[in-house]
Amino acid sequence: MTHREGLTEQPILLREDSGFDSQAHLALLERQRQAFAEAGRRLDYLVKWNPRDSAKADLDTWLAVAEGYWEALRPGKRQAMWTQTVSIRDDKVEYVVKRVMRLVERTADPDGQLLIEPDYELEGWWTSLEEAPEAVIKRYQAHATHEQFHSEIKTDLDLERLPSGKFATNDLILHLAQLAYNILRLMGQLGMTGELSPVRHPAKRRRLRTVLQELVHRAAVVIDKARQIILDVGQDIGRMTLLKTLRTRLRYPRGSPC
Repeated sequence: MTHREGLTEQPILLREDSGFDSQAHLALLERQRQAFAEAGRRLDYLVKWNPRDSAKADLDTWLAVAEGYWEALRPGKRQAMWTQTVSIRDDKVEYVVKRVMRLVERTADPDGQLLIEPDYELEGWWTSLEEAPEAVIKRYQAHATHEQFHSEIKTDLDLERLPSGKFATNDLILHLAQLAYNILRLMGQLGMTGELSPVRHPAKRRRLRTVLQELVHRAAVVIDKARQIILDVGQDIGRMTLLKTLRTRLRYPRGSPC
């Protein structure tokens, strides 16, 4: 736990996916929370629950527990959210942990087509947060957003595997990747959102792959004519307008005199 203690003096929230759902790990988190509290600090955790076979085998039990918590989301879809406490044991020590549950029932799809049988989706989150179930679930959803940024580095920048067996070389590659990532992210935020969004759909941010496809990857023809070499990039007026606007914004930030 030393590496986490040195990160910051602020309260820490540890978010983990269902691969960390085990009684031994939850017990470890509870012991770490106690150690933090004794040091006058705060540590909270949010771990996705792995339902394994209980979602189908114990469906009638979960439906009985959810009774009284149902709320309609749309015609043919409702959900129930509640908080329960569960006792776990590790090394002959018992811990009482909290779990936020959500059960979704669908009897029709978004287009209104009725389903032959209701479809149920059961989810849960182990947590030490003293918040409403809606707030806990929303905090974990931010974890999925964070994973999307990891995915862009691994897939869009093709860095899922580092190229060298030398630590110093890979360190250099990661620093260059960080620079490229920030440049492409800035290009996407300044040049491909708001009034400059592509026709397909508006968005608050663009994936690096989209920025590369729209702004960086350009088809061109090299023409050798009349003792001149010409690079012809075509008549893509819309894209050239976007690039010129982006160049102006990078040279003259908003609010600065031109």
